[in-house]
Amino acid sequence: MTAAPEGEKAGPEETGMPSEAGEVRSDVGSTAPEDRKDEPSVETLRAEIEAILFSLGESVDIAVIADAVGLSRAETEKVLKDMQQRYEAADRGIRLIRLEDRYQLSTKKELYPTLIKVVRQPQKTTLTDVLMETLSIVAYRQPVTRTEIEKIRGVKCDHAINKLVEYNLIQEVGRLDAPGRPILFGTTEEFLRHFGTDSVDDLPAMNPVKVEDFKAEAEEEANVRLGV
Repeated sequence: MTAAPEGEKAGPEETGMPSEAGEVRSDVGSTAPEDRKDEPSVETLRAEIEAILFSLGESVDIAVIADAVGLSRAETEKVLKDMQQRYEAADRGIRLIRLEDRYQLSTKKELYPTLIKVVRQPQKTTLTDVLMETLSIVAYRQPVTRTEIEKIRGVKCDHAINKLVEYNLIQEVGRLDAPGRPILFGTTEEFLRHFGTDSVDDLPAMNPVKVEDFKAEAEEEANVRLGV
């Protein structure tokens, strides 16, 4: 191994040490697929991708993974799908989930009873009917403003929206180009995790009658508040 020139600090590449844990290197992607001298086996690629996902501990964009392992996006997706199938085996405690164009390692839901014996039990998110109705409107109409949500439900939705933001199920995704520039809301990655879906495009089509049900239930809710 060649020592770094005097007065210069050897970098990770020179010392053979990895960059700081959890930090996505700025030079990822500098090595094009054709520059990779060796032809890594599928096993090696799976190991490299697993290491990336494990070390970062959060969802990672497919493009970042592809650049890191020196493959095209299509080739990377093929390896990721193979990994997903392997993780679904009964003897594996983790699974690989897709969140739009990102992937993340996650523990299997069926192992929750065992996990809570060794880690602090997380606070469960309680979604009332009101929260579910509001969340459904955001999911199917996003990006959507508070006013549009209230127009559909027929009542004020401040509390419901604030709770959904607190639960990290919806978030601000922009501002409407209109007087006052109202906030636009959309769903989050946590929404996809919570409902076990890869993309909002995979949500089942909403029956138009359901919207009328929302209005009827909201009207009933308003009457209860007013004591009618």
